[in-house]
Amino acid sequence: MPISKEDLPGTLKRSPKKAQRTYAETLDSAEEQYDSEARAHQTAWAAGKHSFEKVGDHWEAKDEKGPSDPQAAQAGRPRATGRGGPTAASTSSATPSRSSTNERSRRAYVGARR
Repeated sequence: MPISKEDLPGTLKRSPKKAQRTYAETLDSAEEQYDSEARAHQTAWAAGKHSFEKVGDHWEAKDEKGPSDPQAAQAGRPRATGRGGPTAASTSSATPSRSSTNERSRRAYVGARR
């Protein structure tokens, strides 16, 4: 069933229409393919993270499309989380630092909500 804008997660409602469309179309396709609603949403988020990155409270297009981190680049390999191995966040030098993330948010002017 097609997803409406009202049913999108909040961060996507504040994002470009292409990000919204990518998530919605992938979710619709994944719901047809998988029996699990959770897996369909995971697939839709993964598709969005391939082309967009979260900046503050919304998603912006990446300069270059690709996996969100080195671990995501290992297609078909099981995740390390919960299996005794390191996670991407603990091993990746490509993951933006908190200060660079804060700087991108300041540039995008993501004001505090009151």
